Formats: sequence, structure tokens, C-alpha cells
Amino acid sequence: MRSDIRCVLLQALACALLSAAVAGAESKSLEIFFVDVEGGQATLIVTPSGQSMLIDTGWPGFNGRDADRIVSAAKAAGIERIDYVLITHFHRDHVGGVTQLASQIKIGTFVDHGPNMEDAVDPREDYAAYEKVAAHSKRLTVKPGDQIPVKDINVQVLTSAGEHIIAALPRAGQVNPLCASEPEAAADSTENARSLGTLVTYGKFRFIDLGDLTKRKERALVCPNNLIGTVDLYLTTHHGLNQSNAKVIVDALHPRVSIMNNGAHKGGSPDAWETIRSSPGLQDLWQLHYAMDSDKAHNVAESFIANVDEKCAGKYIQVTAEPNGTFTVLNSRNGYTKTYSK
Repeated sequence: MRSDIRCVLLQALACALLSAAVAGAESKSLEIFFVDVEGGQATLIVTPSGQSMLIDTGWPGFNGRDADRIVSAAKAAGIERIDYVLITHFHRDHVGGVTQLASQIKIGTFVDHGPNMEDAVDPREDYAAYEKVAAHSKRLTVKPGDQIPVKDINVQVLTSAGEHIIAALPRAGQVNPLCASEPEAAADSTENARSLGTLVTYGKFRFIDLGDLTKRKERALVCPNNLIGTVDLYLTTHHGLNQSNAKVIVDALHPRVSIMNNGAHKGGSPDAWETIRSSPGLQDLWQLHYAMDSDKAHNVAESFIANVDEKCAGKYIQVTAEPNGTFTVLNSRNGYTKTYSK
């Protein structure tokens, strides 16, 4: 009898532990680290099952500063490799750090929009360096409408190589009333206009990153109809510079929160800052840096800024998102957090 009771108790304990493990796995969150690379971009996404995608690699040089900061974020996320490295475009502040990064951490697959088409010295040099590194890993070139196969999340390609999605995403396609009042911007022949832009969806949570896409290409995504719909989290395009972040797209996306990946002396243009901050429905704007070339009126409160001094420790902003659309933002400099419920 005692043996039977012990067996039943052990079975019950095993079931309880299994249920707890399953519940824990199901409740694990999506993590996004906005790494400070001093006005470049490096955004690390880690899914509930531990797969990862890094969007851009920051600058080269500086004794490996940006690669070090990315690897530090990866360690904070508990990962030892990066499954996908997505390069939005071949400008030095986005692809320049790839050689140093690849020497520090294993990379599974590189994702890009295809070859550099900008006839300038720096993009040609940076693309050649990228090709050399990517030759040692898998490489995936994507076009609008493609999906990047990262586990647990949907990564939809919106723009690539100067093209954009044609069909509206599910529950999108509404007429955008702002199109009539905002003039079309001049054409842009640089790599910025060829940026690989993505929409990351995790349950009801939606995060958009359009790289350095400039205004004419932004407009094409939402005029005459909004092909994307609304988002929860908006990474300011082009570091918050005025060449991007057109009102016609920012208001159409209707973000609840925006994060600006600016540097101390790059990005955070007052006009773009105003457009984003005044967007209907925006609850908060967070910044990686205090914009030194702007004024106090065009910087958020220090609680929402990861790095307030020009010479800084490279603190990051972290977002933890749940499938129900609720997410929490953490400032790693001061530990300040704020949760945004769906």
C-alpha cells in the first residue's frame, strides 16, 4: 500500500513539475535590446525559445566598442550565438561593425537586400567587407513580402532594395487622409532608400523597424492606403533625423511607444522629434542618448534616456513583450521601467 501511495505521489509531483515547465515556456517573453552604438543601429531580438536576430551591427573601429556592446547584450539575454544578422543597408553606421562582431560571436545566417548600389567609396568598401564575412555563413537575400524564419515570431519584410509590399497586410489597407496634405519628398538615390524594413509580430505585439528609409519611400507604404496598419512599438527611422519620420507614416502607424536610436550628436532632429512626440496615441518616447545639438524642449525627461552624457557607458534600452500585446520598457542606466498594457 505504501509503495502504491508513493508511486501516486511521485506521478503527481512529476505532472506538477511538467505543468510548471510548460507554463513557464508558454509565458516566456520576447526580448528586444536597443544597443547604444553612438548613432548607428544594433537591435537585438531574442525570442521565447532562444532564437535571435540582430538588426545591424553598428560602426567599425573604436577598439571594437560596438561589437563589444552587442555581445554584452547577447550575454544579458542568455545567448551564445546570433541566428540571424539582418543588415538594413550598406552604410557604415549599420554594417561597419560586422567584421569585429563575427570575430566575437558565432553567426548563423546573414540577411540583406542584395548588393550595394550606391556609387560612393564608403558603401563600396563596407559592402566588400560584408561580403567577405558573409561568405563564411549562410546568406539570405529577401524581397518585400518575404518572411524571415525566426522561431516564435513573424518577421515580415516590408521594404527591400527600393521596393515595397504591394498588398495590404491583414486588417490594414485603410485610406490615409494625411496623404492629400503632405507633399511627396524628393527621390533619394542612396542606400537609405533601399533599406530592408521589417515588421516583427509576436501574438498581438507589433514592432516596426524601417532602417534609414527616407520620406518618399515611407510615403509609398501608407499612401493612398496604409498597407501596414498600426504598431505598438516604433523604432524611429534614420535615428530620428528629419530626412525620415514623415508625419504621413508616423501618424498612420499610430505607435503607442517609440524608441529613438540616436547618438549624442546624431539624430534627434527637432522637427522629427516633434512629429513623433505629437503623434496621436503615443504614450511615450524613449531615447538612447540626450540629443546634445538640440534643446531641453526637444529631449524627453532623463528617466527615459539611456545615456545622458556625451561620454557614456553605452547603456541600452530593453523591451519585454508578451503575446497579449502588453510590453515593458527598461532603461538600463537607472533601472526605470514602465509597462504598457494592451
